[in-house]
Amino acid sequence: MTIYQHLPHPHIAARDARGPVKVTDQHPRGSAVTRFNTKVAIVVTRAVGSMWCAYAFALFDLISLPDAIDAGSAAIVSWVAQTFLQLVLLSVIMVGQNVQAAASDKRSEATFHDASATLHEMAHLQGHLAAQDVLLTRIAEKIGLEPVPVIDPPTAAEPEGELPAG
Repeated sequence: MTIYQHLPHPHIAARDARGPVKVTDQHPRGSAVTRFNTKVAIVVTRAVGSMWCAYAFALFDLISLPDAIDAGSAAIVSWVAQTFLQLVLLSVIMVGQNVQAAASDKRSEATFHDASATLHEMAHLQGHLAAQDVLLTRIAEKIGLEPVPVIDPPTAAEPEGELPAG
C-alpha cells in the first residue's frame, strides 16, 4: 500500500505528444489558398532574407549612384535613405531575424529536453517515495497505527490543462 497517490497533470502527456514549439509551427494550416499564400511568402522571405540578396541589392543600387552624385548633396541623401538603406537593410534585417529564429528554436528544444529530463527524474523520485511508503506502512502496522492515504487532487487554483504555479 502506498500512502500517497500521485495524479499526473494532463499537460504532461500532451506536452510529450506535441514536442518543442518551433518557428515553423506558427504557420497557418487553413484553406488551400492560405497554404499557397504562406508557401509563397516563405519562399520570397527566404530569397530576400539572404546576404546574397543584400549584395545584389547593393550592386543594383550602385548603378544609380553616379546620377545621385551629379545631382548634388540632396540627391545623395535621398539616394542613401530611399534607395540604398531601404533595399540593402531589408535583406540584412531579414537575415538577422532568421538567425534569431533558429536560435530561438534551439533554445526551445533545449528547454523541452530539460523539462523531459526533470519529469524523468521526478518519476524516479516518485518510485523511491513509493518504496518508502511501503516501509512506513510496515512500521506503522508494527506499532499499531493505521496509515492514512493522501491523494493529490487538482485544487480550485489549478484548473485542468494548466500547470500549477511555482
